[in-house]
Amino acid sequence: MPTYQYACTECDHRFDAVQSFSDSALTECPQCSGRLRKLYGAVGVVFKGSGFYRTDSRSSSSAAPAASPAPAAAKSESTSSSSSSSASSSSSTSASAAAAS
Repeated sequence: MPTYQYACTECDHRFDAVQSFSDSALTECPQCSGRLRKLYGAVGVVFKGSGFYRTDSRSSSSAAPAASPAPAAAKSESTSSSSSSSASSSSSTSASAAAAS
């Protein structure tokens, strides 16, 4: 059951009351029978880490299933083309190194 803080508007008496969510708010001060107001403070809950925001799962989950098959095929092609281009660049590098000596 939650604990609520109350303050009297007339005598400034402050106290805590344990009440159920379905209970109505207190309206009368126990000391002077004055009018009460409910005090609100900061919430003691802190969400740390990923997964708490709408955008945390959107970028990886929505893009991953649709894009997974296509990049796998493209990767194998790009790997073979990059290895052939790196082989040609290494041969040109050795040729330019031989020419420099």
